Amino acid sequence: MRLTTKGRYAVTAMLDLALNAPSGPTSLGDISQRQEISLSYLEQLFARLRRAGLVSSVRGPGRGYLLAKAREEISVSLVIDAVNETVDATRCQGLSDCQQGDTCLTHHLWCELSGQIRSFLDDITLAQLIQRPDVIRIATRQKQRVDAGILASSL
Repeated sequence: MRLTTKGRYAVTAMLDLALNAPSGPTSLGDISQRQEISLSYLEQLFARLRRAGLVSSVRGPGRGYLLAKAREEISVSLVIDAVNETVDATRCQGLSDCQQGDTCLTHHLWCELSGQIRSFLDDITLAQLIQRPDVIRIATRQKQRVDAGILASSL
């Protein structure tokens, strides 16, 4: 299975955006600080997320990003797809040419696993994730850490 940093960061950033949606547009700089993801990397990810129709940008004062769909409509798999990521467990990307052009002995096993992973990620939405106690606890800690850093730097 190949879920690279790109997919993980995209899901993390979208979850951060969903958590902060009630406060209005969220800047990439704020997401960068809270999630410790480079701003330039976030810009690349959000360009893809915007093209996929998952986020929209707000210009001017209070600029930032908003979810373009309801949190209940955005599954983890949609986010992963938007950044051209895959959760394929096969070596052949599902093409059945894993053993010198032929199907290998375990090809169908790995295809089934890929299907299970895909189904699992299809069934989890941002709305569900933001209600999880672990997510709430970690988001609170991140916000406090960033707020403390801002306060310390202004003294």
